[in-house]
Amino acid sequence: MSSKYGIQEGNGMKVVVGMSGGVDSSVTALLLKQQGYEVTGLFMKNWEDDDDSEYCSTRQDLVDVASVCDVVGIDLEVVNFSAEYKDRVFADFLREYEAGRTPNPDILCNSEIKFRCFLDHAMQLGAERIATGHYAQVREWTNDGRTEYQLLKAEDGTKDQSYFLYRLNQAQLAKTLFPLGALYKREVRRIAEQAGLHVAAKKDSTGICFIGERPFREFLMRYLPTKPGEIRSLDDERVLGEHQGLMYHTIGQRKGLHIGGLKGNQDEAGEHDAWYVAKKDIKANVLYVVQGHDHPALLRDRLVATDLNWIAGRDPHTNWVYTAKPRYRTPDQPCEIDRIADGRAEIAFAQPQWALTPGQSVVVYESKVCLGGGVIV
Repeated sequence: MSSKYGIQEGNGMKVVVGMSGGVDSSVTALLLKQQGYEVTGLFMKNWEDDDDSEYCSTRQDLVDVASVCDVVGIDLEVVNFSAEYKDRVFADFLREYEAGRTPNPDILCNSEIKFRCFLDHAMQLGAERIATGHYAQVREWTNDGRTEYQLLKAEDGTKDQSYFLYRLNQAQLAKTLFPLGALYKREVRRIAEQAGLHVAAKKDSTGICFIGERPFREFLMRYLPTKPGEIRSLDDERVLGEHQGLMYHTIGQRKGLHIGGLKGNQDEAGEHDAWYVAKKDIKANVLYVVQGHDHPALLRDRLVATDLNWIAGRDPHTNWVYTAKPRYRTPDQPCEIDRIADGRAEIAFAQPQWALTPGQSVVVYESKVCLGGGVIV
């Protein structure tokens, strides 16, 4: 039997909930407790470098988690995964930026920390399942007599987080619960308010977890030294200015170039078009820019992805109509997978895509089912 929120009865099953101090993970713990699970809250500390800075909310988050656990009536454990995070996520983050790419560390954090370190730790505590406050769903189904687990989009399309979970595998999904997958965000806040959880109206965290609200370039400069070079026009090779390092820029970037006053193409109103980052020449240390949001250099209808992960454990069909997200906030785009070979997938889109960015992930869907994806090259 399931509750009105679609959560199966727990019947005393032991589950450890990853709790961040936000409303989503708090309601996750509450709903599971109400459905008869034996729930333990677990707070993960993943970053230590500047724990006392104005941008780090770890201490307040832990206070919020402790308060929620007290109201819900569950035990709380605190675990420090900072060393694992630095080794498995942050080191890769720096390597990618240094190579001129734009990685998504939140995806790597999910696969390496939240669904590996956390999952392993929870199993050592005697848990049968883990749960998080992600907006996604898991469906168990039978394929050719074999049980498989599918990752599905959340019902709330504006909050769906399956994009960030595409690197999960069958073993991880088999042990994972996503109680918020069938709920809308407004319902989650209402449930928290009715239960007397003080985090009901707490603002959602934004940005990369270890950077918080701080200026991104300022943070990156602490770890990657500046390496000045030329900013050139891709169309005519004019030198337009100087950058402080290719790692501080991403494809499609408009702000922060400091070349806005330069003349060039004009729109219908006679205003000069904005400049956008279109290409990085790593060897020559040159940043190439173009004028106009719809410049052909910013549009591509094909991409190649590597470092592939297919959730079912097998390659999807090629020459089949799917949709894909080449970045999180992009609506699903119709596409076909032309070829999968040698650890690479070639994906063709029905319409040209804007500012496809090396280092970002492309995630493929068949209707509501997340098939997996890879990293754009």
